[in-house]
Amino acid sequence: MKSSIRPSTPDDAPALAALMFEAGLLSNAAPRELCWKYWQQRGDWPRPRSFVMTRGSEILAHAGVIPATCATGDRRFGIIHVIDWAARRSATGVGVTLMKYLGQSTDALLAIGGSAETLRILPHLGFRSCGSTTAFVRPVHPVRILTPSVHAAWRLPPRFLRSVLWTLNAPSPSTDGWQVRAVSSSETSAVASVFPTPTRDMAVLERNEELFRYVLTCPIAPMRLYAMEKGGRVRGYFLLAFALGQARLADCWMESEEGADWRALIHCAVREAKRDPRAAELVTWASDPALSRCLLECGFHARAAFQVQLRSADSNMPRKILRLQMLDNDAAYRHPGRSEFLA
Repeated sequence: MKSSIRPSTPDDAPALAALMFEAGLLSNAAPRELCWKYWQQRGDWPRPRSFVMTRGSEILAHAGVIPATCATGDRRFGIIHVIDWAARRSATGVGVTLMKYLGQSTDALLAIGGSAETLRILPHLGFRSCGSTTAFVRPVHPVRILTPSVHAAWRLPPRFLRSVLWTLNAPSPSTDGWQVRAVSSSETSAVASVFPTPTRDMAVLERNEELFRYVLTCPIAPMRLYAMEKGGRVRGYFLLAFALGQARLADCWMESEEGADWRALIHCAVREAKRDPRAAELVTWASDPALSRCLLECGFHARAAFQVQLRSADSNMPRKILRLQMLDNDAAYRHPGRSEFLA
Protein backbone atom coordinates (compact mmCIF):
# COMPACT_ATOMS: atom_id res chain seq x y z
CA MET A 1 0.00 0.00 0.00
CA LYS A 2 1.31 3.44 -0.94
CA SER A 3 2.21 5.87 1.86
CA SER A 4 1.00 9.47 1.98
CA ILE A 5 1.58 12.67 3.99
CA ARG A 6 -1.19 14.71 5.57
CA PRO A 7 -1.75 17.16 8.45
CA SER A 8 -2.48 15.38 11.69
CA THR A 9 -5.77 15.79 13.54
CA PRO A 10 -6.81 15.50 17.22
CA ASP A 11 -8.04 11.99 16.43
CA ASP A 12 -4.39 11.02 15.87
CA ALA A 13 -3.37 11.95 19.42
CA PRO A 14 -3.23 8.40 20.90
CA ALA A 15 -1.22 7.08 17.94
CA LEU A 16 1.17 10.05 18.08
CA ALA A 17 1.78 9.56 21.79
CA ALA A 18 2.51 5.86 21.18
CA LEU A 19 4.87 6.66 18.28
CA MET A 20 6.85 9.17 20.35
CA PHE A 21 7.14 6.70 23.21
CA GLU A 22 8.39 4.03 20.81
CA ALA A 23 10.95 6.48 19.40
CA GLY A 24 12.20 7.36 22.90
CA LEU A 25 11.19 11.00 22.73
CA LEU A 26 10.86 12.73 26.09
CA SER A 27 8.02 14.75 24.68
CA ASN A 28 4.98 16.15 26.41
CA ALA A 29 2.31 13.97 24.85
CA ALA A 30 -0.78 14.22 27.06
CA PRO A 31 -3.89 14.97 24.94
CA ARG A 32 -4.17 18.56 26.20
CA GLU A 33 -0.47 19.17 25.56
CA LEU A 34 -0.59 17.75 22.04
CA CYS A 35 -3.68 19.82 21.29
CA TRP A 36 -1.89 23.02 22.29
CA LYS A 37 1.28 22.19 20.36
CA TYR A 38 -0.36 21.10 17.12
CA TRP A 39 -4.02 22.02 16.80
CA GLN A 40 -4.90 25.03 18.96
CA GLN A 41 -5.56 28.02 16.74
CA ARG A 42 -2.74 30.54 16.22
CA GLY A 43 -3.72 33.88 14.76
CA ASP A 44 -0.32 34.36 13.13
CA TRP A 45 -0.16 30.88 11.54
CA PRO A 46 -3.41 29.43 10.16
CA ARG A 47 -1.58 26.57 8.43
CA PRO A 48 -1.11 23.06 9.96
CA ARG A 49 1.56 22.60 12.62
CA SER A 50 1.79 18.82 12.61
CA PHE A 51 2.18 16.29 9.81
CA VAL A 52 2.12 12.52 9.60
CA MET A 53 3.17 9.98 7.02
CA THR A 54 0.70 7.13 6.87
CA ARG A 55 0.18 3.81 5.17
CA GLY A 56 -3.50 3.03 5.34
CA SER A 57 -4.53 3.78 8.91
CA GLU A 58 -1.03 3.29 10.34
CA ILE A 59 1.07 6.35 11.23
CA LEU A 60 4.66 5.75 10.16
CA ALA A 61 6.26 9.11 10.99
CA HIS A 62 5.42 12.45 12.56
CA ALA A 63 6.86 15.96 12.58
CA GLY A 64 5.56 19.02 14.43
CA VAL A 65 6.53 22.50 13.27
CA ILE A 66 7.28 25.77 15.02
CA PRO A 67 6.96 28.53 12.38
CA ALA A 68 8.87 31.79 12.33
CA THR A 69 9.87 34.66 10.08
CA CYS A 70 13.52 35.67 10.01
CA ALA A 71 14.36 39.33 9.48
CA THR A 72 17.84 40.39 8.40
CA GLY A 73 17.30 44.08 7.74
CA ASP A 74 16.82 43.95 3.99
CA ARG A 75 15.12 40.56 3.74
CA ARG A 76 12.46 38.45 5.42
CA PHE A 77 12.08 34.71 4.90
CA GLY A 78 10.10 31.87 6.41
CA ILE A 79 11.65 29.33 8.76
CA ILE A 80 10.27 26.13 10.23
CA HIS A 81 11.80 24.39 13.22
CA VAL A 82 10.78 20.74 13.41
CA ILE A 83 9.89 19.22 16.81
CA ASP A 84 8.72 15.77 17.88
CA TRP A 85 10.29 14.22 14.77
CA ALA A 86 9.72 10.47 15.11
CA ALA A 87 9.40 7.44 12.85
CA ARG A 88 8.70 3.75 13.23
CA ARG A 89 11.91 1.76 13.42
CA SER A 90 10.47 -0.75 10.96
CA ALA A 91 9.75 1.93 8.31
CA THR A 92 13.16 2.86 6.96
CA GLY A 93 13.51 6.35 5.49
CA VAL A 94 10.02 7.66 6.28
CA GLY A 95 11.31 10.27 8.72
CA VAL A 96 13.72 11.61 6.13
CA THR A 97 10.97 11.73 3.51
CA LEU A 98 8.71 13.69 5.85
CA MET A 99 11.48 16.17 6.68
CA LYS A 100 12.16 16.76 2.96
CA TYR A 101 8.44 17.30 2.40
CA LEU A 102 8.38 20.03 5.05
CA GLY A 103 11.44 21.64 3.50
CA GLN A 104 9.46 22.27 0.32
CA SER A 105 6.92 24.41 2.20
CA THR A 106 9.26 27.06 3.56
CA ASP A 107 12.39 29.05 2.75
CA ALA A 108 14.50 27.27 5.36
CA LEU A 109 14.41 24.54 7.99
CA LEU A 110 16.04 25.25 11.35
CA ALA A 111 17.58 22.66 13.68
CA ILE A 112 18.83 23.45 17.19
CA GLY A 113 20.77 20.69 18.88
CA GLY A 114 19.22 17.24 18.77
CA SER A 115 20.09 13.67 19.67
CA ALA A 116 23.30 12.06 18.44
CA GLU A 117 21.29 10.21 15.79
CA THR A 118 19.60 13.43 14.63
CA LEU A 119 22.91 15.28 14.42
CA ARG A 120 24.29 12.42 12.33
CA ILE A 121 21.37 12.53 9.89
CA LEU A 122 20.94 16.29 9.42
CA PRO A 123 24.04 16.95 7.23
CA HIS A 124 22.82 14.25 4.83
CA LEU A 125 19.55 16.18 4.51
CA GLY A 126 21.33 19.36 3.48
CA PHE A 127 21.59 21.07 6.86
CA ARG A 128 24.63 23.30 7.33
CA SER A 129 26.01 24.81 10.53
CA CYS A 130 25.20 28.47 11.17
CA GLY A 131 26.58 28.89 14.67
CA SER A 132 25.51 27.76 18.11
CA THR A 133 23.45 28.81 21.09
CA THR A 134 24.44 28.44 24.73
CA ALA A 135 22.33 27.53 27.75
CA PHE A 136 22.99 29.65 30.84
CA VAL A 137 21.77 29.13 34.40
CA ARG A 138 21.58 31.15 37.61
CA PRO A 139 20.32 29.56 40.85
CA VAL A 140 17.50 31.48 42.54
CA HIS A 141 16.65 29.16 45.48
CA PRO A 142 19.49 26.60 45.84
CA VAL A 143 17.79 24.47 48.51
CA ARG A 144 15.04 23.56 46.03
CA ILE A 145 17.58 21.65 43.96
CA LEU A 146 17.40 18.96 46.65
CA THR A 147 13.85 18.05 45.60
CA PRO A 148 13.21 14.83 43.59
CA SER A 149 14.44 15.13 40.02
CA VAL A 150 15.77 13.14 37.07
CA HIS A 151 19.28 13.39 38.52
CA ALA A 152 20.94 10.62 40.53
CA ALA A 153 20.71 11.20 44.29
CA TRP A 154 24.48 11.26 44.72
CA ARG A 155 24.69 14.24 42.37
CA LEU A 156 22.41 16.42 44.47
CA PRO A 157 24.86 17.49 47.24
CA PRO A 158 27.51 18.81 44.80
CA ARG A 159 24.80 20.52 42.73
CA PHE A 160 23.45 22.14 45.88
CA LEU A 161 26.88 23.34 47.04
CA ARG A 162 27.67 24.74 43.59
CA SER A 163 24.34 26.54 43.51
CA VAL A 164 24.95 28.06 46.95
CA LEU A 165 28.39 29.27 45.88
CA TRP A 166 27.06 30.78 42.64
CA THR A 167 24.24 32.49 44.53
CA LEU A 168 26.62 34.03 47.08
CA ASN A 169 28.88 35.31 44.29
CA ALA A 170 26.07 36.69 42.12
CA PRO A 171 26.13 40.48 41.69
CA SER A 172 23.59 42.72 43.38
CA PRO A 173 20.89 43.93 41.00
CA SER A 174 20.84 47.47 39.67
CA THR A 175 17.36 48.33 38.43
CA ASP A 176 16.97 51.98 39.51
CA GLY A 177 14.27 53.77 37.56
CA TRP A 178 12.88 50.61 35.98
CA GLN A 179 9.37 49.30 36.57
CA VAL A 180 8.08 45.84 35.65
CA ARG A 181 4.46 44.97 35.08
CA ALA A 182 2.77 41.76 34.03
CA VAL A 183 1.08 41.78 30.61
CA SER A 184 -2.01 39.61 30.07
CA SER A 185 -2.89 37.84 26.83
CA SER A 186 -5.36 40.63 26.01
CA GLU A 187 -2.69 43.31 26.48
CA THR A 188 0.13 42.05 24.27
CA SER A 189 -0.10 45.22 22.18
CA ALA A 190 1.63 46.93 25.13
CA VAL A 191 4.97 45.42 24.10
CA ALA A 192 4.47 45.44 20.32
CA SER A 193 6.57 48.59 19.91
CA VAL A 194 9.66 46.88 21.35
CA PHE A 195 9.72 43.58 19.48
CA PRO A 196 13.20 42.46 18.31
CA THR A 197 14.70 44.16 15.28
CA PRO A 198 17.71 43.05 13.22
CA THR A 199 21.05 44.80 13.50
CA ARG A 200 23.91 45.13 11.05
CA ASP A 201 25.49 41.90 12.30
CA MET A 202 22.51 39.95 13.61
CA ALA A 203 19.30 38.47 12.17
CA VAL A 204 16.29 37.94 14.43
CA LEU A 205 13.21 35.77 14.43
CA GLU A 206 10.27 38.15 14.47
CA ARG A 207 7.68 38.38 17.24
CA ASN A 208 4.03 39.40 17.03
CA GLU A 209 1.08 39.86 19.35
CA GLU A 210 -0.63 36.65 18.26
CA LEU A 211 2.45 34.59 19.09
CA PHE A 212 2.40 35.82 22.68
CA ARG A 213 -1.34 35.32 22.97
CA TYR A 214 -0.76 31.72 21.96
CA VAL A 215 2.19 30.95 24.27
CA LEU A 216 0.46 32.52 27.27
CA THR A 217 -2.08 29.67 27.06
CA CYS A 218 0.61 26.95 27.27
CA PRO A 219 -0.61 24.05 29.47
CA ILE A 220 2.82 22.39 29.66
CA ALA A 221 4.83 25.17 31.33
CA PRO A 222 2.79 28.25 32.36
CA MET A 223 4.22 31.46 30.93
CA ARG A 224 4.13 35.08 32.06
CA LEU A 225 4.91 38.14 29.95
CA TYR A 226 6.36 41.30 31.50
CA ALA A 227 6.87 44.83 30.18
CA MET A 228 9.95 46.81 31.17
CA GLU A 229 9.15 50.51 31.63
CA LYS A 230 11.26 53.58 32.31
CA GLY A 231 10.22 57.20 32.25
CA GLY A 232 6.63 56.18 31.59
CA ARG A 233 7.52 54.34 28.37
CA VAL A 234 7.83 50.63 27.54
CA ARG A 235 11.44 49.94 26.63
CA GLY A 236 11.59 46.15 26.62
CA TYR A 237 9.95 42.90 27.66
CA PHE A 238 10.71 39.42 28.92
CA LEU A 239 8.82 36.13 28.95
CA LEU A 240 9.17 33.60 31.76
CA ALA A 241 8.13 29.95 31.61
CA PHE A 242 7.83 27.73 34.69
CA ALA A 243 8.49 24.01 34.31
CA LEU A 244 8.77 21.72 37.34
CA GLY A 245 11.22 23.57 39.56
CA GLN A 246 12.88 25.49 36.75
CA ALA A 247 12.08 29.01 35.59
CA ARG A 248 13.07 29.79 32.01
CA LEU A 249 13.74 33.17 30.50
CA ALA A 250 12.16 32.08 27.24
CA ASP A 251 12.41 35.38 25.38
CA CYS A 252 13.53 38.95 25.98
CA TRP A 253 14.38 42.17 24.19
CA MET A 254 15.46 45.64 25.18
CA GLU A 255 15.10 48.65 22.91
CA SER A 256 18.62 49.76 23.75
CA GLU A 257 22.23 48.98 22.99
CA GLU A 258 23.34 50.01 26.49
CA GLY A 259 24.68 47.17 28.58
CA ALA A 260 23.21 48.70 31.76
CA ASP A 261 19.69 48.55 30.30
CA TRP A 262 20.06 44.90 29.31
CA ARG A 263 21.48 44.05 32.74
CA ALA A 264 18.47 45.73 34.33
CA LEU A 265 16.19 43.51 32.24
CA ILE A 266 18.05 40.37 33.29
CA HIS A 267 18.04 41.36 36.96
CA CYS A 268 14.30 42.05 36.81
CA ALA A 269 13.75 38.62 35.26
CA VAL A 270 15.76 37.03 38.10
CA ARG A 271 13.68 38.92 40.66
CA GLU A 272 10.41 37.74 39.11
CA ALA A 273 11.67 34.15 38.87
CA LYS A 274 12.46 34.21 42.59
CA ARG A 275 8.78 34.88 43.32
CA ASP A 276 7.78 31.48 41.97
CA PRO A 277 7.20 29.09 44.89
CA ARG A 278 8.96 26.15 43.20
CA ALA A 279 11.73 27.62 41.02
CA ALA A 280 15.22 26.49 41.99
CA GLU A 281 17.02 28.16 39.06
CA LEU A 282 16.56 30.42 36.08
CA VAL A 283 17.70 29.11 32.70
CA THR A 284 18.01 30.92 29.37
CA TRP A 285 19.70 30.81 25.97
CA ALA A 286 21.96 33.23 24.14
CA SER A 287 23.38 32.91 20.65
CA ASP A 288 24.83 36.41 20.29
CA PRO A 289 27.95 37.72 22.08
CA ALA A 290 26.27 40.80 23.61
CA LEU A 291 23.56 38.85 25.46
CA SER A 292 26.03 36.14 26.46
CA ARG A 293 28.31 38.74 28.01
CA CYS A 294 25.38 40.40 29.78
CA LEU A 295 24.26 37.10 31.31
CA LEU A 296 27.73 36.38 32.64
CA GLU A 297 27.85 39.87 34.16
CA CYS A 298 24.51 39.15 35.88
CA GLY A 299 25.70 35.99 37.61
CA PHE A 300 24.70 33.37 35.04
CA HIS A 301 26.95 30.44 34.13
CA ALA A 302 27.29 28.74 30.74
CA ARG A 303 26.36 25.06 30.99
CA ALA A 304 25.76 23.64 27.49
CA ALA A 305 26.08 24.61 23.83
CA PHE A 306 23.81 23.48 20.99
CA GLN A 307 24.71 23.43 17.33
CA VAL A 308 22.43 25.53 15.10
CA GLN A 309 21.87 24.35 11.53
CA LEU A 310 19.87 25.60 8.56
CA ARG A 311 18.65 23.81 5.44
CA SER A 312 17.82 26.04 2.48
CA ALA A 313 18.03 25.91 -1.28
CA ASP A 314 18.73 29.66 -1.30
CA SER A 315 22.45 30.18 -1.72
CA ASN A 316 21.97 33.84 -0.75
CA MET A 317 20.76 32.99 2.75
CA PRO A 318 22.35 35.59 5.06
CA ARG A 319 25.44 34.64 7.02
CA LYS A 320 24.74 36.90 9.99
CA ILE A 321 24.50 35.73 13.59
CA LEU A 322 21.01 34.31 14.09
CA ARG A 323 19.57 35.42 17.43
CA LEU A 324 17.81 32.49 19.08
CA GLN A 325 15.83 32.21 22.30
CA MET A 326 14.23 29.23 24.04
CA LEU A 327 10.90 30.40 22.58
CA ASP A 328 12.20 29.58 19.09
CA ASN A 329 11.83 25.88 19.72
CA ASP A 330 10.19 23.70 22.35
CA ALA A 331 12.94 24.32 24.92
CA ALA A 332 10.70 27.00 26.42
CA TYR A 333 8.26 24.40 27.74
CA ARG A 334 9.52 20.84 27.13
CA HIS A 335 10.21 18.71 30.21
CA PRO A 336 10.54 14.97 30.95
CA GLY A 337 7.85 14.87 33.64
CA ARG A 338 10.26 15.42 36.54
CA SER A 339 12.47 18.33 37.57
CA GLU A 340 15.65 18.66 35.52
CA PHE A 341 18.31 21.15 36.61
CA LEU A 342 21.32 22.74 34.89
CA ALA A 343 23.12 24.17 37.92
